Amino acid sequence: MDLNDIYQQIILEHSKSKKNKHDLESYDMSEPGHNPSCGDEITLQVKLSDDKKNIQDLAFTGVGCAISQASASIMCDLLRGKTIEEAKELCEIFLGMIRREITDDETLEKLEDAEALRNISNMPARVKCAVLAWHTLNDMITKK
Repeated sequence: MDLNDIYQQIILEHSKSKKNKHDLESYDMSEPGHNPSCGDEITLQVKLSDDKKNIQDLAFTGVGCAISQASASIMCDLLRGKTIEEAKELCEIFLGMIRREITDDETLEKLEDAEALRNISNMPARVKCAVLAWHTLNDMITKK
């Protein structure tokens, strides 16, 4: 099995998983995200720690293609338990990877499973699908 097969498997598993796709019982921030070019829509919910410095939990609801759903799910797994500052950095790395501005493997390793979406940059029509959740979260935490 080559790396592309592994990446496809990760994307497929996350696109079907309901682990991160649900409403949180309680949350501190909620932000809708919409991709008008294909109709993907998500609502992202974030529960912060008591000191408001860490992402205690996050989840999403909505509809969209396999790429947008997988990307949102992978992002939830990656950012759960991270500080707000770490989340901002990981969003920047992910968006930089998709724009092909960040290519060094050591930096991209921080993305864990999100690196599976690396080759989306070769499919311009799918880029907005992959970045929807990341832009939504970035908008939410930079205005807080």
